[in-house]
Amino acid sequence: MDPTQLALVALAIGALIGGSLAGLVLVALRARDRARVQASVALPDGTRAVLQGMDDVAVVVDTSLLIVAASAPAELFGMHEDVTLPGDELRALVRTVRRAEAAETATLRLHRGVEPRLVSARASVITPRLTLVVIRDITERERVEEMRRDFVANTSHELKTPVGAVSLLAEAIESASDDPEQVRHFASRLTAEAARLGQLTSRIMNLSRLQSADDLTELRDVSIDEVVAAAIESQSIAADSAGITVVRGGARHAYVRGDVQVLTEAIGNLVANAIAYSPAGAQVGVGVKSDDRVVEIAVTDRGIGIPEGEQHRVFERFYRADQARSRRTGGTGLGLSIVKHAVQRHGGEVELWSRPGRGSTFTVRLPAVAAPPELVTKKKKKRKKKPPRETARPEGEKNP
Repeated sequence: MDPTQLALVALAIGALIGGSLAGLVLVALRARDRARVQASVALPDGTRAVLQGMDDVAVVVDTSLLIVAASAPAELFGMHEDVTLPGDELRALVRTVRRAEAAETATLRLHRGVEPRLVSARASVITPRLTLVVIRDITERERVEEMRRDFVANTSHELKTPVGAVSLLAEAIESASDDPEQVRHFASRLTAEAARLGQLTSRIMNLSRLQSADDLTELRDVSIDEVVAAAIESQSIAADSAGITVVRGGARHAYVRGDVQVLTEAIGNLVANAIAYSPAGAQVGVGVKSDDRVVEIAVTDRGIGIPEGEQHRVFERFYRADQARSRRTGGTGLGLSIVKHAVQRHGGEVELWSRPGRGSTFTVRLPAVAAPPELVTKKKKKRKKKPPRETARPEGEKNP
């Protein structure tokens, strides 16, 4: 082999060896970079800025479930940097996602402070050692949806009775058209069922309005004396028919900020409830207490009372402590629910004390406001000064 051929062979062998070495170096560098990425817990560029701009709870955790970055709302659930991800179910979700290397979503419960909340959590792997967890609080959404389902189901059930009765009575009137006495009888019952249907519809609309997000529009300084008097007056016919005496006592000239119609209906519902569940000849009391901060309105009866195990349910829609009595008195089961929502919309609360056989007391507490200036001025004018005493004079001397 001549020298030229030897040189070409040597050059080829050299190129082959050089290429092999270069390839080995490139593979080594890539393996090193891959190992570095897999071992790195550094956040990808821009991740922290994205988290800070999120309204949802979002955290990035490493393989030991330690939080390395978190959005501002995550603090509400006790999630911040350098703490372990809370919640057994949430940690299990992250482990599952890391094993499967695919994003997953789960509905679970987490504590916000001491309050349990229903959340939708989605976890996804963003680097070999980091996992992104996004949590959305769906408690209120689920509560509203449950309320909607219950409301539709209960309303449909409650409307069936009067609607069915109206239909049957209309048929009865048609079949008894030749008997005036029967027609009058069925017509009176038809009127009663129509009134019951109208009352139920009206209360459903009122409750729906109170549960809506709209603010109360007819706000003013409301006299509790006016509210209590109107509430008692609205139930006077029912009280007379049942032989019940309604007595008003306590403080006067108390004021709150609110909607007088809504408050009157709420207190009227409490009075109506007390009348309906009291025996004939009993007394229902409406008492008012007031200070600079709170006005209390207590409605007390000496009726059948409510068992302790059922007291937490009395403010539910369509719930009746005594089904038979409520049906006889035409109750809709919405009165106390309207009371609860009306009081809450005014920034107050309602409490129940009850013992079976001893009666019940419903106490409404509302934020107090100062009496209107004109009332204060009027009260001052009524305070007349006492005339000065005449000094005793010697006998025979006349007053000037």
